[in-house]
Amino acid sequence: MSFILREAEKIICAVLFLAMTFLGFANVVVRYGTHYSLAASEELLTNGFLLLTVFGAAIAARRGEHLAVTLVHDLLPRPLQRVVFGLSLLLTALLLGLSAWYSWQAVTNLMDNGMRSYALGIPAWYYQAAVPFGFALVLVRYLQHAVEMLRGTASEGIPDV
Repeated sequence: MSFILREAEKIICAVLFLAMTFLGFANVVVRYGTHYSLAASEELLTNGFLLLTVFGAAIAARRGEHLAVTLVHDLLPRPLQRVVFGLSLLLTALLLGLSAWYSWQAVTNLMDNGMRSYALGIPAWYYQAAVPFGFALVLVRYLQHAVEMLRGTASEGIPDV
């Protein structure tokens, strides 16, 4: 069970990518074989890419491989680097928390207004339901990596904090 919790975003991304690959391949075969397309494939693949992006961000956050511009940070003396690191940690956590909150608000809005998807006709919130949890997972993984950096156990980071 701990393996699943530790590697949840990798498992989700692998399953999503595999399903999207099969769906895309099936759509190509059907299109070239019958000159018709699977109507729902665009809808499913687009939303699959959204989920892959969010859960892929969780993988990057856990590894500390998220996009960062460190030019100013690296030019500062060590005590100021710690301050800038703490500020960036606080602001990033705030941004991810707000992203989770507002994406949850978007899901509840879709639930309330009853909007349906254009190809399958299912409630549109089905596609968006995992996004707030994805942002929450990115936040958790980012904080896990930040704790490792602060303790000095990450491969890169700010030792001696």
